[in-house]
Amino acid sequence: MQALPLDSMFAGIIGQDYELLKLICPLAAQMSHVVGMEVAEYAANRKVEIIEIGGGTGITTLAMLSATENLHILSVDNEPTMQNQARKNLARWVQEGALGFSADDALTALNACLADSIDILASAYTLHNFHKDYRQAVIAEIFRVLKPGGKFINGDRYALDDVSAHTRMIQVEVSGYFEVLVRIQRLDLLEHWIVHLFSDESENHVMREGFSLQQLRACGFCDVVLTQRQAVNALVTAVKPR
Repeated sequence: MQALPLDSMFAGIIGQDYELLKLICPLAAQMSHVVGMEVAEYAANRKVEIIEIGGGTGITTLAMLSATENLHILSVDNEPTMQNQARKNLARWVQEGALGFSADDALTALNACLADSIDILASAYTLHNFHKDYRQAVIAEIFRVLKPGGKFINGDRYALDDVSAHTRMIQVEVSGYFEVLVRIQRLDLLEHWIVHLFSDESENHVMREGFSLQQLRACGFCDVVLTQRQAVNALVTAVKPR
Protein backbone atom coordinates (compact mmCIF):
# COMPACT_ATOMS: atom_id res chain seq x y z
CA MET A 1 0.00 0.00 0.00
CA GLN A 2 1.50 3.34 -1.05
CA ALA A 3 1.32 6.06 1.59
CA LEU A 4 -0.75 9.12 0.80
CA PRO A 5 0.97 12.51 0.42
CA LEU A 6 1.24 14.15 3.80
CA ASP A 7 -1.39 16.85 3.28
CA SER A 8 -3.83 14.48 1.58
CA MET A 9 -3.51 12.03 4.46
CA PHE A 10 -4.99 14.49 6.94
CA ALA A 11 -7.49 16.31 4.72
CA GLY A 12 -11.01 16.05 6.12
CA ILE A 13 -10.08 13.77 9.03
CA ILE A 14 -7.83 15.66 11.42
CA GLY A 15 -7.53 18.64 9.15
CA GLN A 16 -8.02 21.47 11.63
CA ASP A 17 -5.64 20.02 14.22
CA TYR A 18 -3.08 19.18 11.56
CA GLU A 19 -3.21 22.55 9.83
CA LEU A 20 -2.66 24.34 13.16
CA LEU A 21 0.22 22.01 14.02
CA LYS A 22 1.80 22.72 10.63
CA LEU A 23 1.65 26.43 11.39
CA ILE A 24 3.08 26.25 14.89
CA CYS A 25 5.46 23.29 14.64
CA PRO A 26 5.87 22.23 10.99
CA LEU A 27 8.69 19.83 11.83
CA ALA A 28 6.50 18.06 14.41
CA ALA A 29 3.84 17.46 11.78
CA GLN A 30 6.49 15.98 9.48
CA MET A 31 7.80 13.73 12.28
CA SER A 32 4.41 12.03 12.65
CA HIS A 33 4.70 11.06 8.99
CA VAL A 34 8.24 9.76 9.58
CA VAL A 35 6.99 7.56 12.44
CA GLY A 36 4.30 6.16 10.16
CA MET A 37 6.84 5.29 7.47
CA GLU A 38 9.13 3.62 10.00
CA VAL A 39 6.23 1.51 11.27
CA ALA A 40 5.25 0.52 7.72
CA GLU A 41 8.82 -0.56 6.94
CA TYR A 42 8.92 -2.77 10.03
CA ALA A 43 5.48 -4.28 9.36
CA ALA A 44 6.47 -5.33 5.80
CA ASN A 45 3.43 -7.44 4.86
CA ARG A 46 2.88 -9.03 8.25
CA LYS A 47 0.37 -8.24 10.96
CA VAL A 48 1.88 -6.35 13.89
CA GLU A 49 0.59 -5.34 17.30
CA ILE A 50 1.37 -1.75 18.26
CA ILE A 51 0.99 0.27 21.40
CA GLU A 52 1.04 4.00 20.79
CA ILE A 53 1.88 6.09 23.83
CA GLY A 54 0.25 9.52 23.79
CA GLY A 55 -2.13 9.16 20.86
CA GLY A 56 -3.60 12.64 21.38
CA THR A 57 -6.07 13.67 18.67
CA GLY A 58 -4.76 10.93 16.37
CA ILE A 59 -2.30 12.69 14.09
CA THR A 60 0.46 10.09 14.43
CA THR A 61 -2.10 7.27 14.71
CA LEU A 62 -3.51 8.25 11.34
CA ALA A 63 -0.02 8.46 9.85
CA MET A 64 0.60 4.84 10.87
CA LEU A 65 -2.81 3.57 9.75
CA SER A 66 -2.42 5.30 6.39
CA ALA A 67 1.08 3.92 5.82
CA THR A 68 0.13 0.24 5.94
CA GLU A 69 -2.86 -2.02 6.56
CA ASN A 70 -0.99 -4.60 8.62
CA LEU A 71 -1.58 -3.05 12.02
CA HIS A 72 -3.57 -3.32 15.18
CA ILE A 73 -2.96 -0.25 17.35
CA LEU A 74 -3.84 0.37 20.98
CA SER A 75 -3.74 4.14 21.40
CA VAL A 76 -2.98 5.15 24.99
CA ASP A 77 -3.78 8.63 26.28
CA ASN A 78 -5.16 9.70 29.64
CA GLU A 79 -6.26 13.13 28.39
CA PRO A 80 -9.97 12.58 27.65
CA THR A 81 -10.57 15.70 25.58
CA MET A 82 -7.87 14.74 23.10
CA GLN A 83 -8.73 11.05 23.05
CA ASN A 84 -12.41 11.77 22.42
CA GLN A 85 -11.35 13.71 19.32
CA ALA A 86 -9.27 10.73 18.19
CA ARG A 87 -12.20 8.35 18.69
CA LYS A 88 -14.32 10.57 16.47
CA ASN A 89 -11.62 11.27 13.89
CA LEU A 90 -10.58 7.63 13.51
CA ALA A 91 -13.96 5.88 13.91
CA ARG A 92 -13.49 4.06 10.59
CA TRP A 93 -10.46 2.14 11.87
CA VAL A 94 -12.17 1.37 15.19
CA GLN A 95 -15.08 -0.18 13.28
CA GLU A 96 -12.65 -2.19 11.15
CA GLY A 97 -10.97 -3.58 14.28
CA ALA A 98 -7.61 -1.98 13.54
CA LEU A 99 -7.66 0.50 16.42
CA GLY A 100 -8.56 0.47 20.11
CA PHE A 101 -8.12 2.97 22.91
CA SER A 102 -6.90 2.99 26.50
CA ALA A 103 -7.55 5.93 28.83
CA ASP A 104 -4.83 4.83 31.26
CA ASP A 105 -1.58 6.67 31.75
CA ALA A 106 1.40 5.19 29.91
CA LEU A 107 2.88 3.26 32.82
CA THR A 108 -0.44 1.76 33.92
CA ALA A 109 -1.23 0.66 30.36
CA LEU A 110 2.19 -0.95 29.93
CA ASN A 111 2.03 -2.66 33.33
CA ALA A 112 -1.18 -4.35 32.17
CA CYS A 113 0.55 -5.91 29.12
CA LEU A 114 2.13 -9.35 29.06
CA ALA A 115 5.87 -9.57 28.63
CA ASP A 116 7.09 -10.18 25.05
CA SER A 117 3.65 -9.44 23.58
CA ILE A 118 3.98 -6.28 21.42
CA ASP A 119 5.75 -5.85 18.08
CA ILE A 120 6.12 -2.06 18.12
CA LEU A 121 5.96 0.67 20.73
CA ALA A 122 5.41 3.89 18.80
CA SER A 123 5.14 7.45 20.02
CA ALA A 124 5.51 11.04 18.92
CA TYR A 125 6.03 14.06 21.16
CA THR A 126 4.95 12.35 24.37
CA LEU A 127 7.98 10.98 26.23
CA HIS A 128 9.59 14.42 26.53
CA ASN A 129 6.57 15.51 28.61
CA PHE A 130 7.27 12.88 31.27
CA HIS A 131 9.24 13.59 34.41
CA LYS A 132 12.63 11.91 34.00
CA ASP A 133 11.94 9.32 36.74
CA TYR A 134 8.57 8.37 35.24
CA ARG A 135 10.16 8.20 31.78
CA GLN A 136 12.81 5.81 33.08
CA ALA A 137 10.09 3.50 34.41
CA VAL A 138 8.17 3.72 31.11
CA ILE A 139 11.24 2.81 29.06
CA ALA A 140 11.91 -0.22 31.25
CA GLU A 141 8.30 -1.35 30.74
CA ILE A 142 8.55 -0.78 26.99
CA PHE A 143 11.51 -3.15 26.91
CA ARG A 144 9.59 -5.74 28.94
CA VAL A 145 6.44 -5.78 26.78
CA LEU A 146 8.18 -5.77 23.38
CA LYS A 147 8.67 -9.13 21.71
CA PRO A 148 12.26 -10.17 21.02
CA GLY A 149 13.03 -8.35 17.81
CA GLY A 150 10.34 -5.78 18.60
CA LYS A 151 11.00 -2.11 17.92
CA PHE A 152 10.75 1.17 19.81
CA ILE A 153 9.96 4.05 17.43
CA ASN A 154 9.82 7.56 18.85
CA GLY A 155 9.62 10.88 17.04
CA ASP A 156 10.24 13.51 19.69
CA ARG A 157 12.22 16.44 21.06
CA TYR A 158 15.80 15.30 21.61
CA ALA A 159 17.96 18.12 22.93
CA LEU A 160 21.50 18.60 21.65
CA ASP A 161 24.25 17.70 24.08
CA ASP A 162 25.87 21.05 23.25
CA VAL A 163 23.80 23.29 25.54
CA SER A 164 24.80 26.54 23.83
CA ALA A 165 23.90 25.24 20.38
CA HIS A 166 20.64 23.84 21.75
CA THR A 167 19.75 27.20 23.33
CA ARG A 168 20.24 28.96 20.00
CA MET A 169 17.98 26.37 18.40
CA ILE A 170 15.25 27.05 20.99
CA GLN A 171 15.55 30.79 20.42
CA VAL A 172 14.83 30.26 16.73
CA GLU A 173 11.87 28.04 17.65
CA VAL A 174 10.39 30.68 19.98
CA SER A 175 10.81 33.37 17.32
CA GLY A 176 8.77 31.18 15.00
CA TYR A 177 5.96 30.91 17.55
CA PHE A 178 5.76 34.70 17.77
CA GLU A 179 5.89 35.18 14.01
CA VAL A 180 3.05 32.75 13.31
CA LEU A 181 0.73 33.23 16.28
CA VAL A 182 0.89 37.03 16.41
CA ARG A 183 0.11 37.13 12.70
CA ILE A 184 -3.05 35.02 13.13
CA GLN A 185 -3.92 36.83 16.39
CA ARG A 186 -3.77 33.76 18.61
CA LEU A 187 -2.03 35.20 21.65
CA ASP A 188 -3.82 32.60 23.79
CA LEU A 189 -1.96 29.83 21.96
CA LEU A 190 1.28 31.79 22.09
CA GLU A 191 1.04 31.94 25.88
CA HIS A 192 0.25 28.22 26.04
CA TRP A 193 3.24 27.20 23.89
CA ILE A 194 5.71 29.44 25.71
CA VAL A 195 4.61 28.14 29.12
CA HIS A 196 4.78 24.57 27.83
CA LEU A 197 8.26 25.15 26.42
CA PHE A 198 9.53 26.09 29.89
CA SER A 199 8.44 22.64 31.07
CA ASP A 200 10.01 20.92 28.04
CA GLU A 201 13.35 22.60 28.66
CA SER A 202 13.46 22.07 32.44
CA GLU A 203 16.07 19.68 33.83
CA ASN A 204 13.34 17.34 35.06
CA HIS A 205 11.99 16.85 31.53
CA VAL A 206 14.53 17.66 28.82
CA MET A 207 15.78 14.63 26.85
CA ARG A 208 19.45 15.15 25.99
CA GLU A 209 20.48 13.08 23.00
CA GLY A 210 23.50 11.33 24.48
CA PHE A 211 21.85 10.46 27.79
CA SER A 212 18.63 9.32 26.10
CA LEU A 213 20.39 6.90 23.76
CA GLN A 214 22.51 5.51 26.58
CA GLN A 215 19.37 5.12 28.71
CA LEU A 216 17.88 2.83 26.06
CA ARG A 217 21.08 0.78 25.84
CA ALA A 218 21.19 0.46 29.63
CA CYS A 219 17.67 -1.00 29.59
CA GLY A 220 18.85 -3.72 27.19
CA PHE A 221 18.03 -2.29 23.76
CA CYS A 222 20.37 -2.78 20.81
CA ASP A 223 20.62 -1.00 17.45
CA VAL A 224 19.85 2.32 19.15
CA VAL A 225 19.87 4.98 16.44
CA LEU A 226 18.96 8.67 16.17
CA THR A 227 18.10 9.83 12.64
CA GLN A 228 16.01 12.43 10.81
CA ARG A 229 17.17 15.27 13.06
CA GLN A 230 15.54 18.55 12.13
CA ALA A 231 16.32 21.23 14.73
CA VAL A 232 15.23 19.84 18.10
CA ASN A 233 13.14 17.09 16.47
CA ALA A 234 14.50 13.62 15.77
CA LEU A 235 13.53 9.99 15.28
CA VAL A 236 14.96 7.45 17.73
CA THR A 237 14.61 3.73 17.12
CA ALA A 238 15.81 0.78 19.18
CA VAL A 239 15.36 -2.98 19.02
CA LYS A 240 14.84 -5.58 21.75
CA PRO A 241 17.43 -8.31 21.12
CA ARG A 242 16.11 -11.62 19.81
